[in-house]
Amino acid sequence: MTDLNPGASLRFSHGQATDRGLRRALNEDSLLASERLLAIADGMGGHEAGEIASALCLKILGDGFMDAGAQLDPETLDTLLVEADRSIVAAGSGRAGTTLAGAVLIDAGAASGRAEEPQLLVFNVGDSRTYLWTQGVLQQVSVDHSEVQELMDIGELDAEQAATYPRRHVITRALGINANSQPDYWLVPLAGQERILVCSDGLSSEVGDAAIQEILARFPDPQQASEELVQAALDAGGRDNISVIVADVEHGHPDDVGITIPRISTTSHQEEKS
Repeated sequence: MTDLNPGASLRFSHGQATDRGLRRALNEDSLLASERLLAIADGMGGHEAGEIASALCLKILGDGFMDAGAQLDPETLDTLLVEADRSIVAAGSGRAGTTLAGAVLIDAGAASGRAEEPQLLVFNVGDSRTYLWTQGVLQQVSVDHSEVQELMDIGELDAEQAATYPRRHVITRALGINANSQPDYWLVPLAGQERILVCSDGLSSEVGDAAIQEILARFPDPQQASEELVQAALDAGGRDNISVIVADVEHGHPDDVGITIPRISTTSHQEEKS
């Protein structure tokens, strides 16, 4: 799917794919992909509970996005996720939950009040991920809220050990289960050409970053790239639901593609640094 933004040198296109995997009876993931908002919610709780939690999360997020005039900042998004958390708790009695990862494209200067390049607001709760692939390099922008990530952060596990750690699927933040639901945010200035990847852990737990990068490079069409990533996860075992959104953003004059840009982290709770 391709969307053009008339009056601005901004082109945005995206594709998406999902599969319940080879071992799960239901697909509890939900996806939301529009011209400016990309999000994947990975439901948990078993049976229909996870599916309800993920769908409710994205309904609140999508409705709030439209009510805000297709513009979101960390404060507005934080308010929506608090509402989603409470609604999921009420609907699932604290037994259903969901992770959430995604990105929203915001207009130049929307976050700072100054004339700036367009920015990507990346958000995350749990272990679903958002990556940025630019100039042939894949970078994970979001940081997993998981037990294994905490052990890596303090140096008790390296990447190789983390891949086989028995509790690698234990998450430390989620929406809807009366747990820590605080989201993290990152502002990413955009210039030139970037490819965004949002995925549930059904992809990242089966397919390594090198293989993900190779697929993103090999398939220029975002829909085909999405489908190929899902297939790669299935070929690797498909032990969980798999959901993928791939989006391409092109901005500015082609000669600007090589400009180096900074990445800024931000949080909605400045008093709580985790």
